[in-house]
Amino acid sequence: MLRKSAIFYLTIVLIAIKSGAQQNETVLNYVSTYKELAMAEMKRTGVPAAIKLAQGIHETMAGTSKLVLKSNNHFGIKCKTGWTGESVSHDDDARGECFRKYPSAEDSYRDHSNFLKNSQRYASLFQLDPTDYAGWANGLKKAGYATNPRYPLVLIKLIEDYNLQNYTLLALGKTPVIDTEAEKTYETETGKVKVPEREPETTEAPVVAVNYPKGEFRINETRVVFVKKGVSFLSLAQQYNIPLARIFDFNELPVTEALARDQLIFLQRKRKTGLDEFHKVMPDESVYDIAQKQGIRLESLRELNFLGPDDRPAPGEKLSLRKKAGAMPKLVIRENYSLYSTN
Repeated sequence: MLRKSAIFYLTIVLIAIKSGAQQNETVLNYVSTYKELAMAEMKRTGVPAAIKLAQGIHETMAGTSKLVLKSNNHFGIKCKTGWTGESVSHDDDARGECFRKYPSAEDSYRDHSNFLKNSQRYASLFQLDPTDYAGWANGLKKAGYATNPRYPLVLIKLIEDYNLQNYTLLALGKTPVIDTEAEKTYETETGKVKVPEREPETTEAPVVAVNYPKGEFRINETRVVFVKKGVSFLSLAQQYNIPLARIFDFNELPVTEALARDQLIFLQRKRKTGLDEFHKVMPDESVYDIAQKQGIRLESLRELNFLGPDDRPAPGEKLSLRKKAGAMPKLVIRENYSLYSTN
């Protein structure tokens, strides 16, 4: 819905944003600011958070366009028949076109959801799997949301470059995906195996690679919070009005004063099965890490996959989350392995 010349320019810029190196800081700031709003709107109306964020980034030049600065209009929605709110004049396909103006970004995000949800033009999109971002991107173009023929490609590239799909998964209570590219060789009981290796991280635990929402959310329909290293368990128990002993019980943790690392902390007992069918083991990911990410009890995860307390599946192996695995996964042979170790 931006002016055609601006769309063409932005398309070229976005395609050049990531060549396998750095991501654009302005885009990252936009995502950080609006990700929780996008997830809340997905839960309310079903518009995928990944699509909403990608559209917001594109339509506003990641929050820097003239239109968004003067109107809080994050999705380039024109006045249309029946609009009774405030408006601004802005050059788009023609000079001085009427665009909706909102009191806040939140109002714009809500109106965008309602605009899609309540229009028969976009009804077919809500029949798609919410994780089918390519289907949504192409469907928006087909329904006439934008005139730029490359509009779906721009949205898809933004979603993939900035891992926006993770926010759709989080809104669904599913486990976010960490992309992998490089390869590394690990020793297993049956010989060497090459598996994907993620980019190096500066944090202690693999779980912090995901930008979890602030405050309480859900994984596998189970209440959970992401807590920083050093926070006391007593303060958590008091904050969420849960007996201290249950915090340790729900999270299969030894009794201690404070968190030794950043991690997910469940506020109720995890499920006996996962929401997904399988989990692909990442480098440096322990069975405990997987149980927390998937919201499944550690004992259940081990039982489903024939794992003992000291067994560590090799990276690249698939662990079954909903039914008994056909066989035990390949294991990494490592000395001095500890249940909560991330080394």
